[in-house]
Amino acid sequence: MEIGIIGLGAMGREIARNLVAAGHAVTAWNRSGGNVEGVRMVETPVQALQVDMTLTMLSDDSAIRGVLLDANLLSQARPGLVHVVASTISVAFAQELVEIHAAAGVAYVAAPVLGRPDVAARGELNVLAAGAPGALERVKPALDVISKQVWDMGDEPHTAYAAKIACNMMITMAIEAMAEAVVLTETNGLSRERFFELILGTLFGSRPYQSYSGNIIRDTYQPGFKATLGLKDLRLAKEAATDAARVLPMLDVVHGRMREVVNAGHGDLDWSAIAKFTIDHG
Repeated sequence: MEIGIIGLGAMGREIARNLVAAGHAVTAWNRSGGNVEGVRMVETPVQALQVDMTLTMLSDDSAIRGVLLDANLLSQARPGLVHVVASTISVAFAQELVEIHAAAGVAYVAAPVLGRPDVAARGELNVLAAGAPGALERVKPALDVISKQVWDMGDEPHTAYAAKIACNMMITMAIEAMAEAVVLTETNGLSRERFFELILGTLFGSRPYQSYSGNIIRDTYQPGFKATLGLKDLRLAKEAATDAARVLPMLDVVHGRMREVVNAGHGDLDWSAIAKFTIDHG
């Protein structure tokens, strides 16, 4: 398959490597340049739309709008293109993209992913896919290459982004829960190591607890997923809740805590640094 990639950040680069290794012909455009072995780099994003499938990995709504929509590039895509948007975008923007793609005659598949760059490097992402069944069927061989599993989120693209935003919201809540538990146990003389040995071996052995308890134990928050991106995703969750006229109290708490981390100049730390703020500052 001829595959285009728009956006070669940490995730995009690993995805590109795996697609090349699987025998796909990959063409990529990246705003900041760079290269990946086996990938044909192009000078304009429209060149990455002259393929069978284009995977967009830009950071947010505004980046996609600025790169693809403002210049009306979708109307210049190869006929028959399936555009797979793997970015984490707002539910409202995802709904807008349905109309924009229909007007351009381009098939649109939502495919946000769960996993960090190290997971992407192993080809073990979880892909949350949604869109017209025919379009999904066409791109599934490529999605299978980069994933441990492709999860069918239905025919409406915006449902995949709602699921991704909800997952990230829940991960942040898990990190905050661990931090608050450490406050209670450490102030009463129990080490973090011993407490996490207890909870991981009994009630809370899921991946977020396994992954982020280590950061809290070591009090080290080197980025896997930056706090700035975590704040963006929590903002998207708040926007979705507001649009649905619902109040989510725990979301308000973790959004406020993540905003503190970023405002304090720690936006480039891992998003689990919210735990440090709770433990250190209460």
